Amino acid sequence: MVKPRLRRHGRKQRVTYRIVAINAQSRREGEAIKEIGSYNPRKEQTQLDLSAITALIGKGAQPTATVRDISKRAKVFEQVGINFQSKIKF
Repeated sequence: MVKPRLRRHGRKQRVTYRIVAINAQSRREGEAIKEIGSYNPRKEQTQLDLSAITALIGKGAQPTATVRDISKRAKVFEQVGINFQSKIKF
C-alpha cells in the first residue's frame, strides 16, 4: 500500500519536511515513489501538488494522520472535492 507521509530534511533545530508517496512498509528515509509537497513547521508554510494528491487518494492511498491534518489545514480536500473523513475517533 502506498501512503503519503513526511520525510525529514534539514539540520538540527531547522527541520523541514517533504511530503512523499512511499510504500507503507518502507522506513521513513526510504526510497520515495514521488514527492508531492513540502511542509515547514517553523513558518507554517505548505506547498502541495494537488493533482498528485488527488491521483494517489483516487487510487486508494491512505495518508498518515499528520499529512491528513496538514492537508486539511491547507484545505486541499475542499479544493479538489474529496470528502475525506478521519477514521481516528478521539
